[in-house]
Amino acid sequence: MRRAAAIFLVALLLTAGCCPVTADRPAPKPPVVQVSPAFDTRGARTDRGLVVQAQGGKLSQVIAYVAGALVPGKLDASRTTWRSSWTLAPGAEYTVTATAAGSAGPSTVAMGRFRTRAANRSFQIASIEPLPGETVGVGMPIIMDFDTPIQDKAAVERALEIKPAVEGAWRWVNDTRAIYRTRAFWAPDQQVTVTAHLTGVRMAPGVYGLTDRTFAFKVGREQTTTVDTRTHQMVVRRGGRVAQRMAISAGMATTREYTTTSGVHLTMDKGDPVRMISPGRKKGEPGFYDVMIDHAVRISNSGEYVHAKNNLWAQGHANVSHGCVNARPDQAAWFFDTSLRGDPVTITGTDRELTWDNGWGFWQLPWDKWRQGSALYDPATLPQQ
Repeated sequence: MRRAAAIFLVALLLTAGCCPVTADRPAPKPPVVQVSPAFDTRGARTDRGLVVQAQGGKLSQVIAYVAGALVPGKLDASRTTWRSSWTLAPGAEYTVTATAAGSAGPSTVAMGRFRTRAANRSFQIASIEPLPGETVGVGMPIIMDFDTPIQDKAAVERALEIKPAVEGAWRWVNDTRAIYRTRAFWAPDQQVTVTAHLTGVRMAPGVYGLTDRTFAFKVGREQTTTVDTRTHQMVVRRGGRVAQRMAISAGMATTREYTTTSGVHLTMDKGDPVRMISPGRKKGEPGFYDVMIDHAVRISNSGEYVHAKNNLWAQGHANVSHGCVNARPDQAAWFFDTSLRGDPVTITGTDRELTWDNGWGFWQLPWDKWRQGSALYDPATLPQQ
């Protein structure tokens, strides 16, 4: 009995000696939330936006307000960084509440406010084409003019949003004008909304946008026109179907001035009547004219119109105009009535090409050339052919 008890005691001691010893583990640390601009900042930069980051966890919620309005923003795929969608308003106070959660343990809630610096000077949009609420043709560009020469064109261009999103590009033609053209014609029968998120955009040292601007227009039915100056025929199509065939007379081509330009034109405006005066000629000089023309639809800045003229003997047979395309009065009136600004008019058959900067000849530039005029153009990011 004593021997058995001794063996049991030894076994018990050995078993007790093999039990693991557990040390106290440190409690998990809560995530760290960093906000930029930092809380309590006075005079924060507006052009860098608002950025919230989480270390040691993921952001579950970010709420920011300015002047009672919610600040739009997005989380990245890792849910560790939130960025405001646009730049910040100058001279404004922002409040931020950010919540981050770790894999275990407590969450972190960061709350605070900061104030942005005021603008010394400002810039804004001076004019926009098309007009808000206007119904336009499928080739219509968006033309935006600013009231001040833009130094940081990339910053301004990044703030311009088109909805619905399509493949297109802005092109700066000078320091105050940017033009947007789609790669292909707009899809018909849709509304397009343009928003210039200029509030807080720094386009030059000390010069900021103070307000956003939103406008919408409608793309109407698809109407395209082809003009063949050799056969003296014009064909208007709606949705790909022929809507009207018209016998026409184009420029007589005795001089470059009197030669109709070939290329993709856009209808720009119209008048009934329009006064047309021979350029560079005085009354009494050879070739001078000063006439009122009915149902005139302008297609370039070099004096070209599609208009009415009662010279039926030439229409369909000979080119005798000073560069315009003229048609039978009743058919010209129909074209006048049915045309929208931005309808494509493609002319062929002459040796004078429409230049891309003549009126709205923007479709004369190949797509690759057009987008090179963007301040954001970067050939390194383009897909390889």
